Amino acid sequence: MKIVLQRVAQASVRVGGKDVAAICRGLLVLFGAEKNDTEEKVIFLAEKILNLRIFSDEKGKMNLSCLDISGEVLVVSQFTLAGDCSKGRRPGFDNAAPPDEARSLYQNFIHQVSRSGLKVASGEFGADMQVELINDGPVTFTLER
Repeated sequence: MKIVLQRVAQASVRVGGKDVAAICRGLLVLFGAEKNDTEEKVIFLAEKILNLRIFSDEKGKMNLSCLDISGEVLVVSQFTLAGDCSKGRRPGFDNAAPPDEARSLYQNFIHQVSRSGLKVASGEFGADMQVELINDGPVTFTLER
């Protein structure tokens, strides 16, 4: 499982020209499921992103979590995170989880993050999406499990 985590001032998703989700200050999570990913990995990464101290405190130090600031979370499925670009000029996607499995992991991740009580929005699994964001910092991390 791979995640690209971005601290944002705001973010939104459009599908087919329609707005489907938007958040204010918080986290944009690009979520990629791979073969052999498990529900345990989902739970671990959901807890990790919610508690990762990447928001500034009153002294300007990254010392607060999304939970601490009552931030919002936008989760977007990102199949291409499973891409392997180590050989040739075209990414290989052999390591990507099958669609039904990936959808289940994605939905469970959203559920786990939603249990926090924060506002959680999501993109549309498998859709061609346009994601807009204002990256705050910029602050971006990659997480794998």
